[in-house]
Amino acid sequence: MSLVLASGSPRRKELLSMICPEFSVITSEVDESAITAPTPAETALALATAKCRAVAKDHPKDVVIGCDTVVDCGGEIFGKPADRDDAVRMLHALSGRAHQVHTGVCVCREEECKSFVATSTVRFYPIEEETIQAYADTAEPYDKAGGYAIQGTAALFCEGIDGCYYNIMGLPVSRLARLLREFR
Repeated sequence: MSLVLASGSPRRKELLSMICPEFSVITSEVDESAITAPTPAETALALATAKCRAVAKDHPKDVVIGCDTVVDCGGEIFGKPADRDDAVRMLHALSGRAHQVHTGVCVCREEECKSFVATSTVRFYPIEEETIQAYADTAEPYDKAGGYAIQGTAALFCEGIDGCYYNIMGLPVSRLARLLREFR
């Protein structure tokens, strides 16, 4: 089986290699701003499905994986921060409270498509203003949903996690591995 990851995320590539060491990467040209859904979890799934189907139409014999991760803070979607002010805004909103991380996953081969949403809850300690400003001055927040990397310095903010740790990084590894077994 040829496996294709429809994502350019370095974290997803690293995590997928835990399941399958050989796969190709083909990013989709999906206009993410045009995709909406009633809830953050449904939005993550809609985005993942659109990305997967966009790549799968050109690679019908391959098993294509599409993913998208959003941070859900009280029903508001936090994607990748647009700029430093946006990163600071997100970190202020996440400070001292729980939020959900939803990763939509869609897997297609030929006409068969299966999908799911994995949700993890992350609780942050209150983050001091000085720490928020210092973190926003690093490169870490800017290519991650919610403006933080749980596997990086933001580990210092984390009080606890309910759910899959790898989901927070952008790929629910064990659940995806189980789904891929259905495509052998």
